[in-house]
Amino acid sequence: MTDDRAALRELLASGAPVTWVFTGDSITHGLIHTRGARNYVDHLHELIRGDAGRVQDAVINTAITGWRADLILGDFDRRVAHWRPDVVTLMIGTNDCTTEWLDPVIEMSAFAESIAEFVRRVRALGAVPVLQTPPTVDLLHAPDRARIGEFAQAVRDVAARDVVVLVDQHAAFAEFSAGTGPGNEGMPWGLLDDAFHPSAAGHALLALRWAEAVGVGGAGSPVLADLTARVAVARHPQWPPA
Repeated sequence: MTDDRAALRELLASGAPVTWVFTGDSITHGLIHTRGARNYVDHLHELIRGDAGRVQDAVINTAITGWRADLILGDFDRRVAHWRPDVVTLMIGTNDCTTEWLDPVIEMSAFAESIAEFVRRVRALGAVPVLQTPPTVDLLHAPDRARIGEFAQAVRDVAARDVVVLVDQHAAFAEFSAGTGPGNEGMPWGLLDDAFHPSAAGHALLALRWAEAVGVGGAGSPVLADLTARVAVARHPQWPPA
């Protein structure tokens, strides 16, 4: 059985240059909704090539706004294989789950098979796949994405079955929202710029959870300390006290 975590540890310990490819939809594309701040891939670029001192690594973002898992498979050579990656991270599902903008609607079983096929193709390249669940959304203003939780679970299921490294961003956003007061439960208001695009603070949380799950960075990292503070401000707007 493939041991992706062991492969990741060996890559990071070897000292050899690593090519990291991030792909997905508008959330990973990371335009507009951070309002000029860095998106999560930018933060991870600084963490990997700055804090971790891996200056010969390459961090490549091939995500495209509006894309889905099936579209990425159809353009796999350009989105992934062309870059000869060592590690490939996929976050997808926010567009796949809509029930209004696609005809026909994508069934969850078909989505799960696309995720599994993506994993197979990445491994066939000799690279390590890393799957991310899509973040939660504001369902009051994006009711067409009511299936987002089911699609996040499909990613978890593929990761568990095929023993893939998983970054559960959906759970991270849900945990952030817990206990935030009446009317806020389940809605990550402080992390969103609109109904389903993370804000600058949302991207800070995405980067933190990825770094934690993949094992990049650690105690004393200025990048991780800054990201932690950004998330704390989003949760408690008066933090730190004046």
